[in-house]
Amino acid sequence: MQKRVRKWLEEEVVDVFVAYIEQKGHILPHVFSPDSLEECALLHPGLQRYPLEEIALELAEEDPELRIGILARECTKRSLNVLSTWNQLDQGQLIPMEVSCCPSLLQEHARCSYLNPDQPGELKTLYGLDPNACTQEVEALEQEELYSHWTYEFSKCIKCYGCRDICPLCFCRECSLEHTDLVHTGEMLTEVPIFHLVRAVHMAGRCIDCGLCEEACPVNIPLRLLYRKVNEIIVKTFDYYTGTDMETAPLNILGQEIACQANPL
Repeated sequence: MQKRVRKWLEEEVVDVFVAYIEQKGHILPHVFSPDSLEECALLHPGLQRYPLEEIALELAEEDPELRIGILARECTKRSLNVLSTWNQLDQGQLIPMEVSCCPSLLQEHARCSYLNPDQPGELKTLYGLDPNACTQEVEALEQEELYSHWTYEFSKCIKCYGCRDICPLCFCRECSLEHTDLVHTGEMLTEVPIFHLVRAVHMAGRCIDCGLCEEACPVNIPLRLLYRKVNEIIVKTFDYYTGTDMETAPLNILGQEIACQANPL
């Protein structure tokens, strides 16, 4: 990969390349350029987890003519497809270097539903539900037990916005989750889990099940399980598989395409 990146930069196939680098013992996202080839100690994605497409999006907004190479695992490719269909990114501006590694497969708490959709999980006792568990298994629980579980999980939220900030598909200019009528700034959540319910609905047709939201959560709320349920509803109701291609328009409801309300480039 390092040789390919060097070749792309030297032959001006791309102007910059977005990947990972290790600096002072820390794995960080990094933008490589022809002027920094000596720093090109490119790292395989492995367990490095950061939405590189967010950096690519910022670069594209600053310079629409910039040719951007990007290290792209499976979930990154799905994310780029969604960003393209929502007019947030010109796919022709990006050249992905595809890698087969999916770190979700290397972590017990974050299997990839796109690569292993039928892989069952195991239910845990008390309040802990396995985020890998199929939504059908979870829904088999008694309603009272299920309600108690999610009430407990949402009550742990400290409103750090980590799930939103790490999400590669949260591209709105104004976030409804910060609206003062919803939750006042500086206040803890109310007993009603408005924050996560609003975000779950908002991610319908956008979530590509990368699992970054759950990994970023400091209180271990099983957000991936919540969003997988939303995805399941979207598939069953609209036969819509998020991020699988660039040709399918944003989620259709009653035969009409959703108008893109986010600001396009």
